Formats: sequence, structure tokens, C-alpha cells
Amino acid sequence: MCGTGCRPVTPPLAIVVIHCRYLARMRPAPIATTTARSGLRAAGRALIAGLPLASVLLAACANDASAPAPPAVTGYVVGQPVTDPQGWIEYTPGDAPLVIIAPHGGALAPAQLPDRTCTGCVTVNDANTQDLARLVVLAFLQRTGARPHLVVNQLSRRKFDGNRDVAEATGGTALLTAPWSWMHGAIDSARAAVTRRSGRGLVIDLHGHAHDIARLELGYLLGDSDLRQGDAALAAGNAMARTGVARLATDSRSAPDRSITLLRGPNSLGALLFAAGYPVVPSPMDPAPLVGQAYFDGGYNTARHGSRDGGSLDAIQLECHYDRVRDTAASRAAFATALAGVLAAYLERHYGWTAQAR
Repeated sequence: MCGTGCRPVTPPLAIVVIHCRYLARMRPAPIATTTARSGLRAAGRALIAGLPLASVLLAACANDASAPAPPAVTGYVVGQPVTDPQGWIEYTPGDAPLVIIAPHGGALAPAQLPDRTCTGCVTVNDANTQDLARLVVLAFLQRTGARPHLVVNQLSRRKFDGNRDVAEATGGTALLTAPWSWMHGAIDSARAAVTRRSGRGLVIDLHGHAHDIARLELGYLLGDSDLRQGDAALAAGNAMARTGVARLATDSRSAPDRSITLLRGPNSLGALLFAAGYPVVPSPMDPAPLVGQAYFDGGYNTARHGSRDGGSLDAIQLECHYDRVRDTAASRAAFATALAGVLAAYLERHYGWTAQAR
């Protein structure tokens, strides 16, 4: 939030809330943004006039038809954080076609919130992932001049899980339903802003794991047994349609990299991360976990906010091992710099986005 000496700023963004259930199959209401800055280009003014607004709103609609509708949030300014009323969820708007979510790195444990005790609930935090997410945003900004959108859960995972449906995320605590809804409303707003500005973009759901093998894990919503199939079998089963990058698998700006090649080909995210010096699965060098090896294949955020169900943004869960990635400030800074470079290259190759084109 603003520090000492911060002056009130006239919000340059107007918030438009449309109940998507009136637009598309009873889905809950997202928050969509339209720009109202002075001196906008003619295209921007046409957007405000409402010409492409419907497509933006529909693209932002959430996929969870049982979820409560996100509340309205006002006063978005690129680079200026806003929070839900309790200060438990933070959203910093950006202007790059990239949304980074840090759902499991919070430390707040308010006394009024009971610990989650639901069956199967995981309550261990992903250490240092909130700091890592912030460093990635800064590194990307320094590299490209464009700021990724950032959504951060400030609550400890004992109290709230930012990567689960509302029942499991809150553990049945009614006080957390509104923050859960606010968090996904913020992500939907970020997605709508990316759609409005760039047309297409990418969501990275940033996590940490403690598996035995020290490697990055990319979760596309395909299980380890799926990944152990050959490319031909995956293609025959239309496996990419079940992933968080389903749309990119059909419309990557680099036609040779579409379909299964996007998963573990020479220009896949795994290949780029390996080239940056980090072991990763799936990738051309490590195409799938072996039988018995632990692997996270992607969760609620990847499914809800990716393109599996027709969204305009794709989503990948990035699980980070500890050593050389999250363990020290130096490791986090180095990995953040490497990841920012990889994401910039990925956006350019697959989405046609460059800093100059923004």
C-alpha cells in the first residue's frame, strides 16, 4: 500500500461489474476493467465506448459456477497495490500480458480465524514464495519496462488456501468467503485487463515443493501417468485440450511449437528454464516423472484461470524446489532474474509480445 507522503490519486480506471450469469450459462460475476485515462489512443476510446467490451467480460468469467460473485473493487492504478477490506489479499495491477499468483506464501494468522481442519487440508506454507513472486515482478519490469499483474495471499495456509475451491480454501470459515471471492475477482480483473490490452497472455501460479528430486515442476493439469505416454499417444488422445494452455496449443504464434510440442518441445517453458540452468519436468531433457516420483500437476488456479475451459489467458503452475531457488536471498534473486528472462522470451515466441509492442 502507499507509504508515508502518498497523495490521493484520481483513479484512472473505472470498474465495470457485469453478472456473467446474464451473459453465459449462469457463471459468477467477475470484475472487468475499462480504461478511462485522458489522452488515450482512438482504439482505447473505442473500447470505452463499449465496442469490444462484451468479449472482454466473457473472457474474464470464472469457471466455478458454484462460487460466490466477486465484489466490486475500485481505484486500480498500475503498480499501486490494493487489498481486500481485511488486508488479507493484495493485488498490484500491471501492464504486461502476465499474471503472477502467490497463493501459499502468506504469514498472517489472525486470531479470529480458526485453523483449517478439513479432511485432506494441507496447511504447510510454500516458504519464501511470496518474496520470490515479488522479485520476479521487479526483474520482469527491469528487463522489459512492463509490470506483470501480481496477486498475493497474505494469510498463512493454516488459515486459508489460495489454490482451492471455496469450501476447502476456507475450511468452512464463513469470514473467509469474501476474501476468497475478492482474490479470484482480482485475478479475473487482471485477466480482463490483459485481454483488453494485449488480447492474450499467461498466468503463472507460483508454488514451492519439498519433493525428493530438486527440480522445477510445471503443472499443465496432466498427471504423471499422462506425461509418461509418448507424444503420439498424447496427441491422439487430444491431451492438450485438457491443459491450462489448451488455447496456446492451437494458436501459438510459432506454429511448429503447437500441440504436444508446447509441452516438452525445444521452445517449451521447460526447455527455456533448463537452458537457463534449472532442471525441470516436463522438458525435452526430463519429459515425465518416473513411476513413484512425486509431482504436482496443477491445481484449482490453473484450472479456473487458464484456457482449458475457453479463457483468453493460459495458465501454468510452477512448483519450485528449495535449494538454489528459494533457500537464500541470493538464490531467489538469481532465479527471479532467470525466470523473468524466460517468461519474456516465452511471451515473445508464443504470444508475439515484446516490450516495444505493449
